[in-house]
Amino acid sequence: MQTDLRGRDMITTQEFTDDEIWTILDVGFDLKRKRAVGEPHALLRDKVLAMLFFFSSTRTRVSFESGMAQLGGHAQFIDSQTTQVKHGDTTKELGAIIGRYCDGIAVRQCDWGIGNRFIREIAEASRVPVLNMQCEIYHPFQILADAMTIVENFGRNLRGKTINVSWAYASSYQKPMSVPQSLILLMTRFGMNVRLTHPPEFKLMPDIVAQAQENAKKSGGTLEMLDGFDAGFKDADIVLPKSWGAMMTTTDNEESARIAGDYTDWIADERRMALAHDHAIYMHPLPADRNVEVSDGVLDGPHSRAWDQAENRLHAQKAVMALTMR
Repeated sequence: MQTDLRGRDMITTQEFTDDEIWTILDVGFDLKRKRAVGEPHALLRDKVLAMLFFFSSTRTRVSFESGMAQLGGHAQFIDSQTTQVKHGDTTKELGAIIGRYCDGIAVRQCDWGIGNRFIREIAEASRVPVLNMQCEIYHPFQILADAMTIVENFGRNLRGKTINVSWAYASSYQKPMSVPQSLILLMTRFGMNVRLTHPPEFKLMPDIVAQAQENAKKSGGTLEMLDGFDAGFKDADIVLPKSWGAMMTTTDNEESARIAGDYTDWIADERRMALAHDHAIYMHPLPADRNVEVSDGVLDGPHSRAWDQAENRLHAQKAVMALTMR
């Protein structure tokens, strides 16, 4: 266990060692147990987290605010549209000044080609930890919660388990690709057989795929590319089909939506789940487009771990905050 992560930024799990990732997961499980039995754990008493949102949120905002309260601290919700950020606060000013007011800065900024750079510039100017609540490239806290959920269902030794990270159709909006990218980066480090399944227009960033391939090589796992929706489900242990935009093909949202319309049959339904192992679990970061991206029968069915997965956001985030902001 790594006992000193104080002051570290969490922008991507790729910047943490395997031991550090397991430390975060172990602390997350411990804090989950403490909450379950009502054991106080005010590890961040009088600490303040500034939460700067450029995109709307439900689970992220509620889980970070709840987590800070349970750790004995306070979370400030800062909406970019109702503050001076909208009128030109620079990243240097945000990092330097908010870092003097608060004990941590969390940012959600998913604009293509802007978000990750924006967060890193804040981190460069800040003297307190900066936490990536999601950018256009990474979604580290979602993926740590996913890892907790998988470990809860399959144990710590995940070598040889097959996870299908798949695109699925959604009609609501062109979602960021940060979830599948962060998934393939972390799951390949556990020695898992990782499948990346998507139509040809919905590729992920080449450098992210290359990093995941290198992770798989080091861990003894695999990264397999598939372009058939059903093939991704076949004999899988974990399936996580969700939508993302065709950013590697076009940055025009209307064009991306038009392309997605060619694949409306890419829905996680009962027939597809039956292709996976009997013990397989279905996961989704939510919100899901019901009966478009996934059927009610799967999302609400016996294979679904979506609610456990959502809860684990709370515990994973608390673990990182407790370790970095103390």
